[in-house]
Amino acid sequence: MELKLATAEKQVLEELVKLVQSRGLCGENGGWKEFLDAKDKKKIGSPNDPSKRSHDELVAFLTTFKKKQDLQVLKCHANFLLIEKLEQECPGNDTPEQSLVRLTVEHPAYSVDYSFEPHSEDWFVSDVGVKTSKVMESTDLVAVDCEMVLCDNGTEGLVRVGVVDRDLKVILDEFVKPDKPVVDYRTDITGITAEDIEKATLSLVDIQPFLSNGAILVGHSLNKDLEVLKIYHPKVIDTALVFKYPNARKPRRASLNNLCKSILGYEVRKAGVSHDCVNDATAAMKLALAVIEKRANTTIPPSKEMLEVEKAKLFIHKIPHNVTSEELEQVLSGEFTLDVKPAKTSRGCYCAFVIFRSSEEADQAFENVDGDQGQDSFGLPQKLVIFKLTSGSRVSIYVRKMVEDGSA
Repeated sequence: MELKLATAEKQVLEELVKLVQSRGLCGENGGWKEFLDAKDKKKIGSPNDPSKRSHDELVAFLTTFKKKQDLQVLKCHANFLLIEKLEQECPGNDTPEQSLVRLTVEHPAYSVDYSFEPHSEDWFVSDVGVKTSKVMESTDLVAVDCEMVLCDNGTEGLVRVGVVDRDLKVILDEFVKPDKPVVDYRTDITGITAEDIEKATLSLVDIQPFLSNGAILVGHSLNKDLEVLKIYHPKVIDTALVFKYPNARKPRRASLNNLCKSILGYEVRKAGVSHDCVNDATAAMKLALAVIEKRANTTIPPSKEMLEVEKAKLFIHKIPHNVTSEELEQVLSGEFTLDVKPAKTSRGCYCAFVIFRSSEEADQAFENVDGDQGQDSFGLPQKLVIFKLTSGSRVSIYVRKMVEDGSA
């Protein structure tokens, strides 16, 4: 870590010292105060503020931390600062690669999906955050995908990892020995058997450094791969977060297969065929390159199959908490299944999907709804329905179509 700190920005070093102070961490020679006392020989008026000390002084202090857990804390915070800086900078100066990193980290799901706790000994924390600020300008891309099995403690274990570079060259395709007993190889999904694992010579610690050289990591739902790899790396492009469907009220994620069909024109996964992590990593890299090099649109049209599923639904929203499912069913005609989504608070409004056997039945049910028709903020047809509950009180709800009329 000493060599990396020598090129770190002074502002980053200052923030790391402040973190050390706030957590009361101590290096080999004590904390920040002890370091300054020894260095300044108790000079009167010597500044304790890290911003008033030189770059070399900050480096000298931080290099007194040798414990792995302390170093992980420092590197995690530096990585956080790197992403924070990216979010604050003007996107107009982004390289195409940076723009995809930005789309990933600014997605509403990023803070949840990538909220790892990488402070245990078996995690590998990338040190890109303590390198020079130009580290974000790198255009090196490496795509990764993993196969996982179910272990006896209920966690997932890594058993195979595939990695391809920007030129789509396979640079790693190895079986990995899981560190816990396996109870389910999920062979129908992973294509992996106990015999495959018996041949494995690599372990998790052999793979981790290979993927932490500073390149941007690319993958689909990459957080799941990084979690099983136990790697915390801030420079990521997650194609599940980069691409989106138009007019989506909630960020619905496209599957890797749907993305490949829509953007690349082929299926990466066939029905009944097990996954191949090298093929999946290659597909994720191709998707990223389609945007970087060919300026492919990150807003993709839904597939015909998805549209048919959506057209066979209606959506009821702003349902008062005192309306029962039985009372909701009286508003609609035909045969359907009600999929209720509970409210976030005990007395808040909730919503529900109404699932019919066909789009024709959904259209007819919408026509039969007694209410004033209009459009929602996305231009989708909806009706305001006012009806009486069994209690005698009157309530209002909205019944909306899931797609525009005439969508094909």
